[in-house]
Amino acid sequence: MYLKVIKSNRNVLLYLLGAGTSSLGNVISGLAFLFLAYQMTESNIYTTGVAISQVVPYLLFGLIGGVIADWLDKKRILLIIDLLRVPLTLSLVLFHQFELLNYWHLIVVSFLIQCLGCFFNPAHRAILPIITKEEERSSVNSLLDTVTRGITVLGPIVSIGLMNTINVIHFFTFDALTYLISAILIYKIQFTEKNITSESSNQRKISDIFISIRDFSIWVKKQTTIRTLFIVTVIIVFFNTWVWQVGLLLQLKETTPNGEELYSLLLGWYGAAVIAVNLLIPLIWKKLSVKIYLFGSLIWGIGILLLGFAYTIPLYFIGILVAAIGLPISGLSRVYLLQKYLPKEKLGRGFSFNAFLLYLSNAISLGVFGFISSFMSTRILFIICGIMMVICSVVYLLTISRKVPGVIPYSRLNN
Repeated sequence: MYLKVIKSNRNVLLYLLGAGTSSLGNVISGLAFLFLAYQMTESNIYTTGVAISQVVPYLLFGLIGGVIADWLDKKRILLIIDLLRVPLTLSLVLFHQFELLNYWHLIVVSFLIQCLGCFFNPAHRAILPIITKEEERSSVNSLLDTVTRGITVLGPIVSIGLMNTINVIHFFTFDALTYLISAILIYKIQFTEKNITSESSNQRKISDIFISIRDFSIWVKKQTTIRTLFIVTVIIVFFNTWVWQVGLLLQLKETTPNGEELYSLLLGWYGAAVIAVNLLIPLIWKKLSVKIYLFGSLIWGIGILLLGFAYTIPLYFIGILVAAIGLPISGLSRVYLLQKYLPKEKLGRGFSFNAFLLYLSNAISLGVFGFISSFMSTRILFIICGIMMVICSVVYLLTISRKVPGVIPYSRLNN
């Protein structure tokens, strides 16, 4: 099935190769930013500062990037941004060669690259529905998620090989090369984009960007499916982010003798499971629905809840496996539904709005649960967060199941 889609649609192959190449460069450069920041400062706070510089742009410009993606030619946006990122990334290598590189260069370049990503990502996501047919999207979304998650697992392995052959600073040289390759592959993608706005470019003003965001927000409030996706996503991600990104490592360090090693092993197990589930989803469901999305969120929450009761290593593996089954079902369903229900002239804003909510929920989760963890055990937080994810999923499942009068929830869920 996957080979059939790739063979019949050359644009899909180019799109996936470009996404994979660019993702590999992003992973490598992301590690380089952290490695160099710590080498320069030997400070956890300053190293965290680099990570923060990669999140803030999406809170500031994420929504604006979606508007621009809807207004302008998406292919041109992608090409320009990829080509801009080449010299921007290489500037760090140049500063290093002249022994002028310092911490603030890392912060500024990291911030600017992510700012460009605010405009690149929604445009990149928005062209996928344009170059595919509806019956292909489930498979292509699965392949895209498999490629990007596979790269996340492969990236650290590649970085180890690079560290043994070149200086860490040349991770940025490698990243610049991936941007160039990505631009070439995007240039080869052939599609016709209709004039999706009635206004000409010279009639638009900066204030129109915020008007467009406001209009989209008003439109979303009237769209039951998309509104449900956004609300549930914010809740689920809020209860997942801290326990997964921080809590799991802390709990492993508290309960096992080799916490760091086990953490790395579990992440590898998680990545392999997610990739396998991604590839199976289109074979099980040709079309995805809100119920499947909520079902995936429910399984995801059960996995987090199980980790709260994990006292032995096998239980950790079971909890991670359950979470790894639920997350891709939920994630792929959300993307599929956005592609299905967003009009083409709102695709950019839809995906940027989704990304903005994800980053905002991540930031709030890290702050809130980071504070709570100072006086509450990590295990209790896992249990609380898992229970809340389960409750949220069940409540919304029952809610949408009761929308047809005279049909009991059980019957609706099994139709």
